[in-house]
Amino acid sequence: MTLVSVLSPADLPAATLAERAYAQIKQLIFDFHLLPGDRFSEADLTQRVQVSRTPLRQALQRLQREGFLLVFPKSGWQVAPLDFEAFDQLYDLRILLETHAVARLCEAEERPTLRELADTWLVPAEDRLNHPLPVGQMDEEFHAALVRAVGNSEMTRVHADITERIRIIRRLDFIKPARVDLTYDEHARILRAITRRRTDEAQRLLRAHVEQSKLEVRHITLDMLYQARQRLAAELA
Repeated sequence: MTLVSVLSPADLPAATLAERAYAQIKQLIFDFHLLPGDRFSEADLTQRVQVSRTPLRQALQRLQREGFLLVFPKSGWQVAPLDFEAFDQLYDLRILLETHAVARLCEAEERPTLRELADTWLVPAEDRLNHPLPVGQMDEEFHAALVRAVGNSEMTRVHADITERIRIIRRLDFIKPARVDLTYDEHARILRAITRRRTDEAQRLLRAHVEQSKLEVRHITLDMLYQARQRLAAELA
């Protein structure tokens, strides 16, 4: 007979608690429950994420190192304001990596990744998903898969880091139903161009796809922040 023990948060190792707190706080930022520019103290979060001060501080310091938070001695923490110039630079670097990956895929002899991606994106309209969250995750995986297929581990690592850093705004690209449909259409065109080994066309389509996403996200994010702040003010009134 196997006995299964259930650990309370107090029984978990500090590293595990810090990891959990890190994931919870990052999600609060991504969901705009903690808004860019907002200040808070460690005491404000202790009960919210239900961990003690030490693992909480470890989580906050990790988020600071990753650029999500700023710390002010004796006055607490701040969610880093959205830096659109930095986001633009990250999107430009992402385009360089992905267009290079597309060129390599157009030349490759074996391309199993294309068949796998086609099964997801080259589907009839009635089989398309329309919920923003899963489509956003699928879009992220589409672009990551193109880069991974090149087989360059350093390129994959850099691209994954960029993906993580722009996720806070990129995920908002899919709150408009029209963007979901366009993503399916644009991914399908990119895949067909790569399959036909049309390098210039595939790179042009991918570049336009990412550039449009960058523009859409900038507008949506500003609007979403305004609405989030309005809701917060109403709740506190």
